[in-house]
Amino acid sequence: MPSMRTADLLIVNASELVTLAGRRKPRQREDMANVRAIADGAVAVRDGKILACGRTPDILARFAQKKGKPLDVRGKTVIPGFVDPHTHLVFSGSRESELVMKLEGKSYMEILASGGGIQRTVRATRAASDRELLRGALGRLDRMLLHGTTTVEGKSGYGLDLDTEMRSLIAMEMAGMRHPVDIVRTFLGAHAVPPEYQGRPDDYIDFLIRTALPEVVRLRLAEFCDVFCEEGVFTVAHSRRLLLAAKKLGLRPKLHADEFVRTRGAELAAEIGAISADHLLKSSKEGLERMKEAGVMGVLLPGTPFSLMRKDYPDARMMVSMGLPLALATDLNPNCLTESMPFIMALACYNMKLSPSEALTAATINAACAIGRENEIGSLEPGKKADIAILDAPNHLHIPYHFGVNLVETVMKDGQVVVKSGARVAKV
Repeated sequence: MPSMRTADLLIVNASELVTLAGRRKPRQREDMANVRAIADGAVAVRDGKILACGRTPDILARFAQKKGKPLDVRGKTVIPGFVDPHTHLVFSGSRESELVMKLEGKSYMEILASGGGIQRTVRATRAASDRELLRGALGRLDRMLLHGTTTVEGKSGYGLDLDTEMRSLIAMEMAGMRHPVDIVRTFLGAHAVPPEYQGRPDDYIDFLIRTALPEVVRLRLAEFCDVFCEEGVFTVAHSRRLLLAAKKLGLRPKLHADEFVRTRGAELAAEIGAISADHLLKSSKEGLERMKEAGVMGVLLPGTPFSLMRKDYPDARMMVSMGLPLALATDLNPNCLTESMPFIMALACYNMKLSPSEALTAATINAACAIGRENEIGSLEPGKKADIAILDAPNHLHIPYHFGVNLVETVMKDGQVVVKSGARVAKV
């Protein structure tokens, strides 16, 4: 009889263990609904990594815990930690007064034109100290973690000058050193045209290419470069110039595409080989087909139309049927102020008609693919990080079904408990 292997931790008796195991690539079509759930599931963890997943009797027959008793999660659901692949993590100030403007019928672009929106946040962020930027980011990360998110992509973009953009990226670097949540950084200097370049978007793109991008790369402050490709902001031509320059310097392209009007942002994402195109509310079917053929992830942000009180959402069902792999993200920012991926899953189900299983795939393994982390996170498989969320629910269908509350009870990052009974524990 073979000897038992040892584990640092055994999680046993899960009502449902959702592994999302499979090929380490984006899930498409019907595979988005196959979450690889195991009844009476168990997980073995050692050195911060997953050793094995399976039924509890099988895992207990193969593994022994080094110290203490296994973690009994009877009646609970165990899932991979959520991955949030589109957030504007660093900013200062808030824009709650704009809710009243929205209720009065003003559009996002009208609010922007009146001096609100991004420009209002830019003024507050430029005026903030480094300490204030860091403190704000850490608070948002705490709330994300409490809702089961263990990895986030964070964008700059509320500085729009060299100093504040660099400070924002450095604030994320510092936050990543102090917080359990992993942060993947994106340079979004082209989030808007700053006031000092008003009416001169070409000159601003020149500044980003000649001055900002080389500094980001020199200091190794970001992995991706993003641009807000939208009518009244940056054109496809602007976006192409910037992203090709970034790509030449080693930053992988992302872009905000077709959020308010059809700019052919989806087509541009395919043309330049972006890792993802995000929003896609107004994208053409031809553009989406090109994205699929080019291997570009579609990242949907249902919190954004919700916060803008829009009736139209991306046609997620059409995207799934055509084989475009989809991820979900919060779009956390002062206009869409939520850190909750479970809430985003609920919006995806109720307003975009994704099934709960498809939404969970989009919030975990496909979200990991959207930031190039599919070999490390997003599913519970041997060799991957033990980033785990334990939910007070009998199965994963309850995540969007039981909405408006936080079902996350315990969160593990790299095999260490960082949230217990719904509260953040001391640093590990």
